[in-house]
Amino acid sequence: MLQVYLVRHGESEWNAARRIQGQSDSPLTETGEHQARLVAQRVKSESITHIITSDLGRTRRTAEIIAEVCGCEIILEPRLRELHMGVLERRNIDSLTSEEETWRKKVLDGTPGGRIPEGESMDELAMRMRAALESCRNLPVGSRPLLVSHGIALGCLVSTILGLPAHAERRLRLRNCSLSRVDYQHSPWLASGWIVETAGDITHLDTPALDELQR
Repeated sequence: MLQVYLVRHGESEWNAARRIQGQSDSPLTETGEHQARLVAQRVKSESITHIITSDLGRTRRTAEIIAEVCGCEIILEPRLRELHMGVLERRNIDSLTSEEETWRKKVLDGTPGGRIPEGESMDELAMRMRAALESCRNLPVGSRPLLVSHGIALGCLVSTILGLPAHAERRLRLRNCSLSRVDYQHSPWLASGWIVETAGDITHLDTPALDELQR
C-alpha cells in the first residue's frame, strides 16, 4: 500500500488580507511559518521519504520547513499549483463587483465548466492534480511521499478520489497546514485504487487555523 500525505501551505500574507492568490503569490506570515513548523513535527515520525511541492513561493517555504525536520530533499512539481484564478488574482475579495463575484462563485458552486475569465476550470485542475498524485506510484517501493499544495487544489483532488465530479460544490474545508492522507490499496472491502484515509486534520496546530472567508 502506498500512503501519500497532503499538506496545505501555511498562512500567507494574502490569506490574511483576503486577497485572491491563485497562481500569484505572497510570502508566509509569522503565523504561517509557525504552522509549518507544527505540521513538520506532526509528520516527523511518519518516515517521510520525499517532499514534493508546488513551485509557488508559499508552498516552497512550507516544504522547506518540513524538509528541515524530516531530512528530505524537495522536489518541485508545477502540477501541484493552485487553481489559476485569471483576472481576479491579486484582488481583494471584498472589492469584487457583483459580476466578478459571480465568476468567482462559479468555480465553487457546482457549475459545470465554470471558470474565471483567463483562468482555469476545475476539470483542468483535477486532471493535473491527479496526474501529480499518480506519479507517486512510480517512486521506489516503500516510499512515503508528502505533497505540499493549496486549498482549492487539494480539495479538488480529495473530492475526485471520493467519486465527486471536479466541478462539484466545494464542501471540504482544508485549512492552512492541515494534514490529509490518501492511500493506493487493494482492500477486499474498498474500491481498488486511491482512497481517502484522513482529510483536513488540524489537531497538531496550537491555535485555530482560519480559512479565507472567516477573516
